[in-house]
Amino acid sequence: MQKSNKIKFDFIDAISLPLFALTMITEARTLQNRPYLRELGDMDAASEEELSGSDPNPDPLVPVGYEANDTKASLKMLVGNITINTLFALILGKVYRALYSNRVFNIRNRKLSFLLAMIGWDFLYYWSHRLQHERRVFWANHVTHHSSEHYNLSTALRQPWSGYLVSWIHMPLPLLGIPPEQVMKAGQLNLLYQYWIHTETIGRLSKPIENLFNTPSHHRVHHGANPQYIDKNYAGVLITWDKIFGTFEPEVRKVKYGLTKNIKTFKPLKIAYHELTDLFSDFRKSEGWKNKISCLLAHPE
Repeated sequence: MQKSNKIKFDFIDAISLPLFALTMITEARTLQNRPYLRELGDMDAASEEELSGSDPNPDPLVPVGYEANDTKASLKMLVGNITINTLFALILGKVYRALYSNRVFNIRNRKLSFLLAMIGWDFLYYWSHRLQHERRVFWANHVTHHSSEHYNLSTALRQPWSGYLVSWIHMPLPLLGIPPEQVMKAGQLNLLYQYWIHTETIGRLSKPIENLFNTPSHHRVHHGANPQYIDKNYAGVLITWDKIFGTFEPEVRKVKYGLTKNIKTFKPLKIAYHELTDLFSDFRKSEGWKNKISCLLAHPE
């Protein structure tokens, strides 16, 4: 009997929601018992500008913690995201299968193809994520995730309702010969990995981990509205991409979470579509197609 080399992760779908609930409860209790954490920056990685002030030491990490209305809003965003994505995944699956039927390479070893799926997804995620921060038409989708002024595990669940705006960026994977089910599972695992890094309960980890992987410290920087933290640390799993492409920033100064102009609302529809609405309004007001295209591709304010 031939042994199958198919990799199964079906259990992930069953445990995800209970895992989210259990870990959020645990995190909230931990923050109540540890209101002050003194472990923040990597001083070896700090820039000269960061260290040129009157206090050359890292700021203390004082967790923002949870706020009931903010957490409820994030959970409502998750429900909307799951509902919309369940429908969209059916369409995306058909597109992936069509691309795979015209694949360039035929990768017979499923373990190798899955490894390539994980690395390939993570690489393309970096560019997708960067694109969503640097071009307004795509920021209109991603801004949802950054709209919370808190940073905890519930923030990870504050997912957008218009992810279809950037779904095309991973389409090269099935075309290159990676099975569609592996492409979609790689995306799911990548997103699941990013769940645990949305926390203030973990300071800096060991240097080998911090140097290779995206960690809570790196991702806190990404969620910062501080000028030195904007458009930094786009990584999904491997922080290597940021270091290669010049977008890495260490956590030295305390992070101010949220947007440069916070929306001050817990209404799901407003959270999901406020930037898309503003973009559409500015697009209509722009005169001539050159200005309209510039409006779409401008850097978000």
